Amino acid sequence: LKYDLDFIENENFGMPDSYEPESYYSKGSNPVEECLNTDFSFKMPNSVENGGRGFFNSLKNDKSTKPMTDMMKGTTTLGFVYKGGVIIAVDSRASMGNLMGSKTVRKVIEINDYLLGTMAGGAADCMFWLRRLNLWCKIYEQRYGSKPSVSASANFLTNMISGYRGQGLSMGTMVSGWDKNGPQLYYVDDDGKCLAGKIFSCGSGSTYAFGVLDSKYHWDMSEEEAAKLGYEAICHAAYRDAGSGGYVRVYSVIEGAWKKLVEGDDVDQFHW
Repeated sequence: LKYDLDFIENENFGMPDSYEPESYYSKGSNPVEECLNTDFSFKMPNSVENGGRGFFNSLKNDKSTKPMTDMMKGTTTLGFVYKGGVIIAVDSRASMGNLMGSKTVRKVIEINDYLLGTMAGGAADCMFWLRRLNLWCKIYEQRYGSKPSVSASANFLTNMISGYRGQGLSMGTMVSGWDKNGPQLYYVDDDGKCLAGKIFSCGSGSTYAFGVLDSKYHWDMSEEEAAKLGYEAICHAAYRDAGSGGYVRVYSVIEGAWKKLVEGDDVDQFHW
């Protein structure tokens, strides 16, 4: 099916056929005064108590607006610590309920040169708050002359989003890096949790990813073995979980930096 798109080349495309400003006002009147004398009235939203939390609850308790508060999402992200650093692996599918919104989303958010974050939940929420974390890290470096620890970064992110608990945020992110305490991995979500651990997986496909990780993970892996494990876990989860898919990307966090190990392999090639 082909469409005739020649109209786009028309220099008047999108412009009204005629424009007569004087026709909008009565003859002899001053347009500015006429506008100022107009009695404007707007339908304002009903006031709610308890700020954004009350507004969100009012939407959730109304049958007509409740679907707006049901976050329908799907993804698989994982991270684990081993002797050589931290491996972060993600898929790239963005789902919109039963529909696939995109298959090329970059779910590893490069916070700065030494910190990585992951995206699970609402894409806009994760990207906004991790960018705010990047800003805070820059301010910290300027003020104190040193980089903040991974623990401090994760806790600051938690403090920022905790004030919006119950107001519709949807976040399940991991923050990883290497500081004076070695490789670090933290899980932060919209409920205000901030957990340090060795293995985490977030999203609808996380149970499948955990099955692979639990069966093959060990501390003394080489970087190649660790990357292969993360790769395999994401591909398996993408095969079993309808909300995950697209491409697999693998990052490695090493001392003072991070690097990309797998830029984007089609997960279907793993099984077909």
